[in-house]
Amino acid sequence: MNLTTRRALGGFTLIELLVVIAIISILSSVVLASLNSARQKGRDARRVSDMKQIQLALELYYDNNSQYPTNGYSALTAALNGTYISTTPNDPTSGNAYGYYAAPSGCDNSGTKCTSYYVGAIMESTGQVGTLTNDDDTDLGGALISVNGSGLNCNENAGAANERLFCAGSL
Repeated sequence: MNLTTRRALGGFTLIELLVVIAIISILSSVVLASLNSARQKGRDARRVSDMKQIQLALELYYDNNSQYPTNGYSALTAALNGTYISTTPNDPTSGNAYGYYAAPSGCDNSGTKCTSYYVGAIMESTGQVGTLTNDDDTDLGGALISVNGSGLNCNENAGAANERLFCAGSL
């Protein structure tokens, strides 16, 4: 069987098949890389949405109690779950609780009422100009919000290209 007879049968050579497989694998890796970025942005959008839900539940709580829940995410979930929000949301990637800080520092609602708050989430993507320019970058005066096991201040890297902390304060 010579070359012209093989071509007439419509077969592909091994080299042609390898080239096609290589092109398809390169294209699929490019598509998967762009999908990863879209997934990160989707999870970050969910974090911002979760912060807004928590803010709304906290404002409903304040309307009924004239104060916010005391510090700590466990106090927050105990105060809000069931009445003001069905379930307090957690981070979509880690499943950890978002950060919550009641102010003024040391408020316990028996002697000093908690009159304001900050909730925080760590974003996966940095440099999100549209999202992170709308967060509350207030300096908590040495107080820290515990987010994913890290104590962070809301003004951490505020306005910088590597800012990742989204904070929302009382409305």
